[in-house]
Amino acid sequence: MDWFWWVFIFFMAGGFAKVADTARTALRTRHERKMERLETARQQRQELAAAQKPPEPVCGCTHHLAKHDKKGKCHERVEMAVAWDADHKPVQYEAGQCTCQQYIGPQPLSQIYAEDLTDLA
Repeated sequence: MDWFWWVFIFFMAGGFAKVADTARTALRTRHERKMERLETARQQRQELAAAQKPPEPVCGCTHHLAKHDKKGKCHERVEMAVAWDADHKPVQYEAGQCTCQQYIGPQPLSQIYAEDLTDLA
């Protein structure tokens, strides 16, 4: 029964701190790995959702094709710089008409057909 007291004194003197620290480190590592797996799964879901969308026709002015008329003129309102400082950085903006003239971008495809790639060799 004498060994019991030595073990008791060891834990009371701080021997338990190493065991608790090891457990705390293990739980922290487990949590970090779990969060990484959750983040990876979230990114995969977002990428799959983005892959299902058709390409958006976006002009060089970054506005959608719906903002342009038949002649190609953009009808979106944008902020335009009207005053600059000594370093040629804009300091004042006003609302103005977008100056782009034409839609330049990918045309959305109604359907895409591609044969499966197979290794016949």
